[in-house]
Amino acid sequence: MPDIFSSIRIEIFYSIGIFLLLLIIQYILKQTAKRVGERAEINITRIKLMFKYINILIFILATLLLSVAWGLEWADFALIFSSVFAILGAALFAIWSILSNITSGVIMFFSFPYKIGDKIKIHDKDLPIEAIIEDIKAFHLHLRTMEGELITYPNNLMLQKAVSLVEKNARLDEGKDAL
Repeated sequence: MPDIFSSIRIEIFYSIGIFLLLLIIQYILKQTAKRVGERAEINITRIKLMFKYINILIFILATLLLSVAWGLEWADFALIFSSVFAILGAALFAIWSILSNITSGVIMFFSFPYKIGDKIKIHDKDLPIEAIIEDIKAFHLHLRTMEGELITYPNNLMLQKAVSLVEKNARLDEGKDAL
């Protein structure tokens, strides 16, 4: 039994070191996202969404680093990644707009000037929209028009169209009789 432990001792120490390093990196990234979110007054739901993206990144890094620590050669990685990316390339080509919306959601987290509750106007020649931002999701925004209509608007279009702020922190019950 001691022979088995001594033969994999280095791999175990590398694994422990990798886990500790990734936990520290994960903590730093989450604290940074939280500070950016609080400073920009971003809704807690969007901050939690960013935490999910950070967890996925850490998982991918852990898989990669642990594979190297336990003896997977770089040539093996080349074979695995070329096969995976060939399959993903064909699959992702079909869903490029979903990826575009996710990427736009990440960009909007860090640099979107509008908040939930703001009344905005989207200057689109085919379908101009004036509405209040109800929610900002990973793929789309929920916009509520003055007529009460709920519009789901893709994140990537928010970055492509001209948008102006009509009123900051407009109330959703505006114009309705109070009880």
